[in-house]
Amino acid sequence: MSEENKLDFIREIVSDDLKSGKIKKVITRFPPEPNGYLHIGHAKAICIDFGIAEEFGGECHLRMDDTNPAKEETEYAENIMNDVKWLGFDYGEKLFHASDYFDLMYECAVKLIKKGKAYVCDLSQEEWEECRGDSTRPGKNPPGRLRSVEENLALFERMKNGDFADGEMVLRAAIDMTSPNIHMRDPVLYRIRHAEHFRHGNKWCIYPIYDFAHPLEDAAEGVTHSICTLEFEIHRPLYDWVLENLDWPNPPRQYEFSRLNLSYTVMSKRKLLQLVKEHYVSGWDDPRMPTLSGMRRRGIPAAAIRNFCRSLGVTKVNSNTDVSIFEEFIRRELNAVCPRFLAVLNPLKVTIVNYPEDQTEFLDGVNNPEDPSAGTRKIPFSRTIYIEKTDFMENPPKGYFRLSPGKEVRLRYAYFITCVEVVKDESGEVVELKCTYDPATRGGDSPDGRKVKGTIHYVDAATAVKFECRLYDRLFSVENPGMNDVDFLTELNPDSLKVIDGYGEAALAQLPERTAIQFERTGYFISDPDSKPDKMVFNRICTLKDSWSKLNKK
Repeated sequence: MSEENKLDFIREIVSDDLKSGKIKKVITRFPPEPNGYLHIGHAKAICIDFGIAEEFGGECHLRMDDTNPAKEETEYAENIMNDVKWLGFDYGEKLFHASDYFDLMYECAVKLIKKGKAYVCDLSQEEWEECRGDSTRPGKNPPGRLRSVEENLALFERMKNGDFADGEMVLRAAIDMTSPNIHMRDPVLYRIRHAEHFRHGNKWCIYPIYDFAHPLEDAAEGVTHSICTLEFEIHRPLYDWVLENLDWPNPPRQYEFSRLNLSYTVMSKRKLLQLVKEHYVSGWDDPRMPTLSGMRRRGIPAAAIRNFCRSLGVTKVNSNTDVSIFEEFIRRELNAVCPRFLAVLNPLKVTIVNYPEDQTEFLDGVNNPEDPSAGTRKIPFSRTIYIEKTDFMENPPKGYFRLSPGKEVRLRYAYFITCVEVVKDESGEVVELKCTYDPATRGGDSPDGRKVKGTIHYVDAATAVKFECRLYDRLFSVENPGMNDVDFLTELNPDSLKVIDGYGEAALAQLPERTAIQFERTGYFISDPDSKPDKMVFNRICTLKDSWSKLNKK
């Protein structure tokens, strides 16, 4: 176990429990609801739940919280399983569903009714809110509390049999209507939902609330440490109350940590679903989404996500993490493994007038400077090439070191060239540059020792392959979307996706599918699943540097 991991409070609790003999084996669980796709916030919980179990020689269960049939689908459940595995964690045979325990939960609810700890309530939502009170005034006992055990048992049986409409009846815990914790003022345990369950069809029409189901699932599976995000802290008294009043032996304990909040991002499933349903994005796996499937499609390595989540630590302090920190983890991971290629995304034609028309030569390019074992590749060079339009300026300011009329620059891996003529169209736009090259500077060095400050890249026009390039950026243009009651949809970044055509080395066409690469001087890219042999499509994973920080400083 790393020194860093020993410091967080949950790992200290687990370690102490093992040393004292309180537990023999660590069992944790990750309990997502299959009503949407997992996002980067869930990744932190996954890394904690599975990571702690792995570090202490225990096991972590993947458990679907499928207690709301109106919102849950098989698609979501299957995607959750894929995401957990892709992230690098193995739950083996420990896949569970809350619905596995519906019979048990029903029996537990009946037991609470028989003990006088639960009752059927038929108040409307408005009537209940008046009865419950608020933070400034205590609640009062609802009429349902006066029913006999037999009456409550009969009504609950009728709820199960489908005799009532949705919302007409609920089962409540009889706790304390004067509690300062409003969550303990007779919370709902069961509600009616006449909806088809994706696993059990129409077998049930009553479903347990998460706060009732959660502790029972944990206890039934022998979970030792039920680790939740901080918003569940106020629900912990109910978690304990359920197990205590059911006389559960060796009940699990709940522990809370701060959730992951990321700048320029929304984590609300409701908002993410709205983006999908209203077609602001192409789907849950849109590469601009914070979902794990979106990040996978974009090309973000699972290892970068794991390392980022682990770097955040485990605390009880809520904070907002700058997305640029996450991007640095992505760059660090990609930089070590990505092969390099030359590509031009905004091409400008260059004709080297003193280069032989019928000649093509092959120059040595470094595959990855971070990995000497990656070797070199052959890069074609001939009379006509493409450079980036942004690497030329006709009237440059002082300190400009790229190509301009009469100025010499170095072509990456190739030669020194000098611009001798600028060709424009009728509108005055530059469409071609005429240049000369110095044959003695092959490989980018001058034998006479003269220096050039500018180095630009190119692709050979005769052999280059054309591709579609999707330049992805942050989905939102503000750091904290939706703050202060602002409609988060008005804060979408209009430049979060730009689709352009680019040209790259011919070797790009030979790459295996989904190979992450670096376009030198441009960024990290990966082929999209939309890519076809006759039309390659590349997604930008991230830029080489944090361009947003520079913009903010300006």
